[in-house]
Amino acid sequence: MSRADAPRTLRRTTAKGLATRQRIVDTAADLMLTRGVSGTTLDDIGAAATVGRSQMYHYFADKSALVRDVVRRQTDAVIAGQGPDYADLTTWESWERWRDETLAGAETGGCVGGCPLGSLGTELAERDADARDLVAAGFARWERGFHEGLTTMQEQGRLDRAADPAALATAVMVALQGGLLLAQVQRDVRPLAIGLETALDAIRRRLVS
Repeated sequence: MSRADAPRTLRRTTAKGLATRQRIVDTAADLMLTRGVSGTTLDDIGAAATVGRSQMYHYFADKSALVRDVVRRQTDAVIAGQGPDYADLTTWESWERWRDETLAGAETGGCVGGCPLGSLGTELAERDADARDLVAAGFARWERGFHEGLTTMQEQGRLDRAADPAALATAVMVALQGGLLLAQVQRDVRPLAIGLETALDAIRRRLVS
């Protein structure tokens, strides 16, 4: 958190104030997902969240500070939406369930929206170094769940000792992000299904029978 954010954080002490701030962040996240960061102004956010410009600046030093909180919010939301098996990817069956839940979620949503964190990363990577670092940290946190599950499988003798859990976890993340993007553009879950099947097949080949 930057020094510019700190005084505003200290003032966010009342329940009403916290609720107002969260409403601003949630509103900004929704608008930025559909319009993009550059296509969303503070006035747009204020109107949708029913707060004035002065109230907005009470909580955020500028738009960049708000964007950073949006990245944090989307990271939390994406990880919370991974389903119950994500927290314990220590068996092949849990990986299959996680894959099926991910595909079902994308299909139910009509493949609209893609990955909120990925969308932010694409737009911010070359424009805002602080926000880019937060997106990178969000992806690392997400990937850590895959890595930890695979490491546990290896420690418990379910995964070949010669396997590389870090590389396999990165392969899952690459397949997930690429698949979500193609599914969004094509409005078809098939690219995501193929990508995840390919990544999980790499894990399956390393299972100890």
